[in-house]
Amino acid sequence: QVQLVESGGGLVQPGMSLRLTCATAGLRFSASDMGWYRQAPGKLRELVAGITVDGTTNYADVVQGRFAISRDNAKRTVYLQMNSLKPEDTAVYFCNARGTQYGRSNIMTYWGQGTQVTVSS
Repeated sequence: QVQLVESGGGLVQPGMSLRLTCATAGLRFSASDMGWYRQAPGKLRELVAGITVDGTTNYADVVQGRFAISRDNAKRTVYLQMNSLKPEDTAVYFCNARGTQYGRSNIMTYWGQGTQVTVSS
């Protein structure tokens, strides 16, 4: 069974930073593309940042230059460093993985439960 567990969310003031962590289990992590999505109230879930198995990253235009995604294959963990946070970054942030479970060969998409990030003064 694949598990993705996010942590690191919270309430911060505009301009401050947060680092989100997604710890995984049961996933062939080093062979999986990873990503962070977010969903604000009344809005669709959107891609924030992604990182491929070879470390190539991509970002939504609205977070480019402020957010950084990284991965630690040894720890089976992906991170999202968020700097210069704005009120419009307020959302539930979800960890996403596209890969295979140990013992299986089919590629699937997995989601974490999400962590709330609130940016407010």
